[in-house]
Amino acid sequence: MYPMNGMGHLVPMVELAKLLTLHDFTVIVVLVNSPSESLGPSKNPKLDAFVSRVSSAHPSISFHQLPPPPLSSLPDPAGNPMLRLLDDIRLNNPQLRHFLVARSHISNVCAVVLDFFCSAALDITVELRLPSYGFFSSGACDLVAFHYLSMSHSAANLNIKDLEDAPLYLPRLPPIPASDLPKTLMSHNETSKRMLNSFTLMLDGADGILVNTFESLEAQAIGVLQDEAGVPGHRVPPAYCIGPLLADGSRDQRQGTVEKADCLVWLDSQPHGSVVFLCFGSLGMFPVEQLKEIAIGLEKSNQRFLWVVRAQQTENEGPQAVPELDALLPEGFMERTKDRGLVVNSWAPQVEVLNHKAVGGFVTHCGWNSILEAITAGVAMVAWPLYAEQRMNKVFLVELMKLAMAMEGYDKDMVTAEEVEAKVRWLMMSDGGRELRERVAATKEMAVEALKEGGSSYRAWSEVVEKFDAKK
Repeated sequence: MYPMNGMGHLVPMVELAKLLTLHDFTVIVVLVNSPSESLGPSKNPKLDAFVSRVSSAHPSISFHQLPPPPLSSLPDPAGNPMLRLLDDIRLNNPQLRHFLVARSHISNVCAVVLDFFCSAALDITVELRLPSYGFFSSGACDLVAFHYLSMSHSAANLNIKDLEDAPLYLPRLPPIPASDLPKTLMSHNETSKRMLNSFTLMLDGADGILVNTFESLEAQAIGVLQDEAGVPGHRVPPAYCIGPLLADGSRDQRQGTVEKADCLVWLDSQPHGSVVFLCFGSLGMFPVEQLKEIAIGLEKSNQRFLWVVRAQQTENEGPQAVPELDALLPEGFMERTKDRGLVVNSWAPQVEVLNHKAVGGFVTHCGWNSILEAITAGVAMVAWPLYAEQRMNKVFLVELMKLAMAMEGYDKDMVTAEEVEAKVRWLMMSDGGRELRERVAATKEMAVEALKEGGSSYRAWSEVVEKFDAKK
């Protein structure tokens, strides 16, 4: 397996590795070296702790860190961050090839599973005639959208930046405002060209695509992929919807302990379905002014809340600085809301929180892992997208799946306290919020059915295992 180093990519791929070990496969997870730190710092304590924990708990899963590329080949540190990321991955190709050949792994390799960002490695796997599968850690709707964008860019040399707010019409999917595409596609034509070319490479070269979703959640998009796969002269490899793949949340992800987090103890004392959980991912940081608007909105809503706060760092703070909450939030806020709210600094065990009986709603950044975690916990969402493909996820989540309500103003300079108050009240108190919760509860049952023996994800996974077994 060859993931991108970001935890949002690594964690679901490791969950896939755990499934493979249940079928007597041994898995080697090869980690990209990022000398320009486009994929994060070379020394990452969180990543190191995760690797150590997985290796200890699952002896059939091992990790191999590739050595750094030659210094003479490093990308321009002042260049576009996304282009540096793609360059970093491609520069690892010689080291990847050496690892496969020198260790005599080739004869034992049933398949190589590549993150979509690592499509440059197809040059190596095709050369070595290794079965290659792409792993798409987001949903099928995103897969369809990027597929059509890559085709449009290739056919018409489309400059996505010029589209501004124009809607993009995709088969069987709701229109997507171009401004809701990832900013990396909108900011620079060379960036969008290379990103979409990378996507095309995977679709052209992979033997199949493993998607972290389930059929009943994204039936329209999956139908599009199946139709496209049948068009003569137009290659789309088979898509296997094998999700939801979710991390085991039974332990403290930061410290590797089983000690119960303080926020879970607090939730134990709250009424059933009464708490709104606000969490925006490991990269979801806000300026102090926005944090204060959220705080005012929560206070005025009179709803119970659990809020994970991550603030943007100032120039004087180091990368590991954890600011004091009292300095970030309105004066007296913590004291005034202490009987119905809890603010947590930087981190909470999200899977355990979402599955707690006291949690009745989730304000989320729309990362795909978080969406799947909420669905499988049966928790209704308010969508507040921040970066990457999250705005696209918001469109699909709100307009197509109808499992969330959008937080208005996410695309402006500031989401107001009035909007936070209104959406939190709507989610927890209105008939519309109740209907939303009922739809999510029904979708949770669909996810359970997909994973059961005979379910859609079970069948897709069985087909993948058969293909891998045939190469043993």
